[in-house]
Amino acid sequence: MKKVWNADEKLSFERELLAKGYKYIAGVDEVGRGPLAGPVVCSAVIMPLGDADLIIGVDDSKKLSAKKREELAEKIKEKALCYSIVEIDEKRIDEMNILEATRLGMKQAIESLEIPPEQVLTDGNMTIDITFPQRSVIGGDARSYSIGSASIIAKVYRDALMDEYAKQYPYYAFEKNKGYGTAVHIQGIKEHGLCPIHRRTFTKKF
Repeated sequence: MKKVWNADEKLSFERELLAKGYKYIAGVDEVGRGPLAGPVVCSAVIMPLGDADLIIGVDDSKKLSAKKREELAEKIKEKALCYSIVEIDEKRIDEMNILEATRLGMKQAIESLEIPPEQVLTDGNMTIDITFPQRSVIGGDARSYSIGSASIIAKVYRDALMDEYAKQYPYYAFEKNKGYGTAVHIQGIKEHGLCPIHRRTFTKKF
């Protein structure tokens, strides 16, 4: 039986903060830590949290179909009080390592918001170098409406970016794997070598 979308579950963290008087609660998440190619993309978003403004269906982006993600991303961007999207490219990832690159992207995404957040909810066990109060939520993209919203717009943005890169670098099937290390992608590397957007620190064994 399909699980019904439950606002009480998805907004438990936000409602706890609203009850304490906080109004501007940002969710932040990343997409693309694991791929062999392309940037890590971080998004931060402040959503209106009144019952009439809620977007039914917001969830961990990985649990949604591509079509559903695209529909939700448009609604989230329309409804959001503000949002930001930041790319940290493969060169910075190679320089810094993926964990630090992700932290940097999240920091920049939060600091790029037009409205300074009063509280920040981050996905996973991630502490970010920001001046705003923050709370990390394990599995936050599935458990927090704000983090889930950020994960969806980051995922849709990055997928579209990798589809464009697929046209420039057709040997790796980026339109299908989005840069992750599938068999077809790895075969492409073995036959054609690395392209400019490959992460050198992720592809040493090839």
